[in-house]
Amino acid sequence: MESWSFPPAYDDGYLPDATSRYGFKTRETMAPGERERAILKRLQQVMRYAYDRAPFYKRKWDEAGVHPDHIKSLDDFERVPVTTKAELRAAQERAQPFGDYLCIPESEVHHIHGTSGTTGRPTAFAIGRDDWQTIANNHARVMWAMGLRPGDTVFIGAVFSLYMGSWATLAGAERLRAKCFPFGAGATGMTARAALWMKLMTPTAFYGTPSYALHLAEVAREEKINPRDFKLRLLFFSGEPGASIPSVRARIEDIYGAPVIDCGSMAEMTPWVNCAGTKQTDGMLLWQDMVYAEVCDPKNFRRVGWGQQGTPVYTHLERTSQPMIRLVSGDLTHWTDGRDNPCGRTYPRLPNGIYGRIDDMFIIRGENIYPSAIDGVLNQLAGYGGEHRIVITRDGAMDELLVQIDAKEQVYAKNATAALKAEAERALSRTLGVRARVEVVAAGVIPRTDFKARRVVDDRDLFRSLRQTVAS
Repeated sequence: MESWSFPPAYDDGYLPDATSRYGFKTRETMAPGERERAILKRLQQVMRYAYDRAPFYKRKWDEAGVHPDHIKSLDDFERVPVTTKAELRAAQERAQPFGDYLCIPESEVHHIHGTSGTTGRPTAFAIGRDDWQTIANNHARVMWAMGLRPGDTVFIGAVFSLYMGSWATLAGAERLRAKCFPFGAGATGMTARAALWMKLMTPTAFYGTPSYALHLAEVAREEKINPRDFKLRLLFFSGEPGASIPSVRARIEDIYGAPVIDCGSMAEMTPWVNCAGTKQTDGMLLWQDMVYAEVCDPKNFRRVGWGQQGTPVYTHLERTSQPMIRLVSGDLTHWTDGRDNPCGRTYPRLPNGIYGRIDDMFIIRGENIYPSAIDGVLNQLAGYGGEHRIVITRDGAMDELLVQIDAKEQVYAKNATAALKAEAERALSRTLGVRARVEVVAAGVIPRTDFKARRVVDDRDLFRSLRQTVAS
């Protein structure tokens, strides 16, 4: 296979023929069985590498009675105990700052990224210099599959901080020999400036989150700019569900007049485009020669069958600094064998992308509810203004679901909020299987975001405290 060794040794001068659909045709179109045999050999290499260099993995596998030499098949690999984010945080507390799963000398660390730490101890990502080049090559190959070529302009509308999405996109665009426009996001007034710059520069592609793309369009219109004047040929997103939800994707494509491609797995798994669609294929392909992905039962972490639902479990095949081996994502998806991929790549496929996180699910009156399902329903409503808030309340014995949605200005102007409310309640109840109360608010009342949307508010504790206050 083209340039597939461990450790990787990419030719940074290589570019495919401009007319080719594939970056590495052999790797991308080989028979699945042949690829699985190659992946098995690589898994054996990666496990031996980690076992010899990372006390974290040696200790974990010894306790489980698993050794790299025991892995003779992909079924055997399912016996390897999974790794969790909690274990990574504990390892970094024990062996600061990068944990005892760092497999290179600290002097070789090239980039430091990480989680925000807003819900506890942050996790540090130590990325070696060679790994950074590998990430750049991986991202460039997937961006090629999206239809981007040398000389195209990639506008990066995402925060440049600890967040890996913006930096890895930049590295991939640079490796692709594209014109890089690392505009960023997050500062006051920055979105209005982004609209002006995009109209001026007419970039080929936009990268960010789906919610930010919708926010950008709103701000552009406030600035008297039609988002179609950006002349984008492509938008690609990560960071949150949305780009694989048909109604959300259709809404964004209609606004910008350009196709949308979904991508993204986990920052720990960068190259996070190991899950990514292509120009011809929607949903997400699992680029198994970069990162080996298994969709597993979330209880026993065994692979589920094609067409079945589970949580992705990821293993790096090319990272040498902090290789993740059977890292549990906690996301929810289902997969197919990829035989019908329009692009001709033979990777497995997540036809509906990643729905969201399992721990984002909440239960209302016995029904499992995912925020992405609500997002999909609302984006089909003609009067929906583009933002909403999900409030879980309990003012009695049973949980209640309140969805606050904003309305387009013309809906308010025509005093048509009652009709929108009724339509939304019918559509949500039909899809979710439980009654949802809807409150319609004016456009702009619900705050927009420059980053990942945070839409769920669990108000049950508030209601309990209020009831106790009244009772006393």
